[in-house]
Amino acid sequence: MRNSEAGITMIETLMAGAILVIGSLSMLTLIVDAIATNNRNRIDSTQTMLATSILEQINSTLIGSGTSNLKDCTGTSWTINTALGGASLSGANIDFTQASPPANYYMSYVVSTPCTGTMTGATAQGTYDVRWHVDLIAGSGSTSTYLLTVGARLQKHGEGNKFFSLPVTLRALSANP
Repeated sequence: MRNSEAGITMIETLMAGAILVIGSLSMLTLIVDAIATNNRNRIDSTQTMLATSILEQINSTLIGSGTSNLKDCTGTSWTINTALGGASLSGANIDFTQASPPANYYMSYVVSTPCTGTMTGATAQGTYDVRWHVDLIAGSGSTSTYLLTVGARLQKHGEGNKFFSLPVTLRALSANP
């Protein structure tokens, strides 16, 4: 017969400790996954914003023969060529394995906080490889329709696992006004 004032046995204490350790490790895994997802989403958002910026710059320029400029956070002015051609494609996506895309069809866009046009007092957030390609779909002259393909990815960054983001590719049809 057990004494009613006997306390908790060693086995009960070990079982409670084991359950606590398993629960804590599970929570730690959830926290690490949440941090990885947050990082991946931040990179995806920046890549998408940069690709969208290029699409807007091309759309605001005479497609097929014009150029425009876009400045990054260091104040570097990048020329955006809208003539037919550009960075190589791999299927429907920009081919980032191309060692040297044609001039004015790519940029190494630097993002910093704050983005003041100089790196004085700024913290670099990353350098993004942004490339684009312009195809003529139909028509000629002022009635032409173009397919714009723009890709962006964070340079010197792993990709394709739970911690890193895949390159973003945007495609859009456009025409000159």
